[in-house]
Amino acid sequence: MKKIIVAVVGLLFLIPLEGIAQKSKTKRPNVIFIMSDDHAYQAISAYDDKLIETPNIDRLAKEGMLFTNASVTNSICAPSRATILTGKHTHINGKIDNYFPFDTTQVTFPQIFKKNGYKTAMFGKLHFGNNPKGVDEFMILPGQGHYINPDFIVTNGDTITKQGYVTDIITDVSLDWLKKEASADEPFMMMYLHKAPHRPWWPRADKFKEFTKKTFPEPATLFDDYKNRGTAAKTAEMNLFEHMMYSHDSKIRPETLAKMEGKVFPEIEEFPNGFYGPYNRATEEQKAEYNPTLASINDFFYENWPKMTDKEKMQWKYQRYMQDYLGSISSVDDNVGRLLDYLDESGLAENTIVIYTSDQGFYLGEHGWFDKRFVYDESFKTPLLVRWPDVVKPGSVENEMVQNLDFAQTMLEAAGIKPPNDMQGESLIPLLKGKKEDWTRDAVYYHYYEYPAVHMVKRHYGIVNKEFKLVHFYYDVDEWELYDRLNDPNEMNNVYADPDYAATVKKLKKELKDMRKLYKDSPEQDKEFIELYRSNGKL
Repeated sequence: MKKIIVAVVGLLFLIPLEGIAQKSKTKRPNVIFIMSDDHAYQAISAYDDKLIETPNIDRLAKEGMLFTNASVTNSICAPSRATILTGKHTHINGKIDNYFPFDTTQVTFPQIFKKNGYKTAMFGKLHFGNNPKGVDEFMILPGQGHYINPDFIVTNGDTITKQGYVTDIITDVSLDWLKKEASADEPFMMMYLHKAPHRPWWPRADKFKEFTKKTFPEPATLFDDYKNRGTAAKTAEMNLFEHMMYSHDSKIRPETLAKMEGKVFPEIEEFPNGFYGPYNRATEEQKAEYNPTLASINDFFYENWPKMTDKEKMQWKYQRYMQDYLGSISSVDDNVGRLLDYLDESGLAENTIVIYTSDQGFYLGEHGWFDKRFVYDESFKTPLLVRWPDVVKPGSVENEMVQNLDFAQTMLEAAGIKPPNDMQGESLIPLLKGKKEDWTRDAVYYHYYEYPAVHMVKRHYGIVNKEFKLVHFYYDVDEWELYDRLNDPNEMNNVYADPDYAATVKKLKKELKDMRKLYKDSPEQDKEFIELYRSNGKL
């Protein structure tokens, strides 16, 4: 009889516990959206471990899903962020480039989360506007922001300066908010947005010292001559040797250049205060940490640069670029680890969707380039990793064509919130749940506008599927390019005029025309934006 009573009592305790467990599973999930700036997928070891190990970001791939064909609609910072916030192409939300304003009447997904009972916050780099809508609390960098002792705009509108390294500070503030505001009773949506690894790539002093001692493998296309490409690739101004700046980018002090009496070739126009602007934000104590590494770089440059061949100079610039770029990413990975550790320790991880992405891809010497803007893969593709416990199968890999256009709708649907009808993306929920049969898209649309401008990448739009990429460059040229993505993954050969691809060109041109109509883009709108540039003195 005693055993029976114990069993019954155990059942009485079990029933409410099961109810609690069931309740927690049906609760709306928290969402943490992590985005870095210009983080190339090639610099995440879950994608490729030749350059760097990123064990903390890789955790999201091991515990969730890695997307291999994630892309952007317009590969430049502010337009990409506007697309993410609105779920609309840039010609709809108004942010076609980094210059023209965002249409502030547009509804953003944080506003929708807040309206539907979520606590909301944004910390880090927004890049446009100083008063983000729909967030209960924010601390954002003005414009591009600074790596060392950065300024921030806070919720009450004040601007404050925080001492330290920007990646650490953004994480500190995000963790503080989670510890104070996140609870099991009320869902939250937090945007955790890094400045790194955006140009001019100032790593923290210890990473600076560590990474300048490393040597990195060169990409196969570092010395690309663009012979089988069109005018756009040949005239872009983002070549490491010809366009990367000595002081601003490679950390050569102006005094070192002055001592060399014209021996530095080719001559490159430097940004005003390109070196001392970032460097002089440091305290004397912080400068003392940077100075030994800076001295070693400058001493080597002074002694060796005049004796180097052009090929050797290109290789030196590539190594300097990778040392600083990857050193900046190493801090991002460390800090993502700090955040993931806290989610695990606090128990929040069990009901929190974590998304890691970048605002676009980036060239790491491929085709001899740095920067982004093109529809070519290193720029067009972006990292995307999603962890959603009990929903996404750990270690899963997805190769469907997805875009940053889809992020807002995906997060809203995951939270049980109906997205607005005017959003233009597609929810990734079927893919995240392993229901690939419910995914219908097989191609995506791209459109880049910011020309003429820095780096001089011509205006172009195109359609991309798993097999092919058809692109139209326009305004001051009228050129088409077609790339066979399966047989030419480095995109070295434009096969648009190849008779063997004539049927493919015809098919894709029709699909591109239909896609432009679907997304409410058109030749007439192209002309309107060109006139907008002209009327603002940019043409």
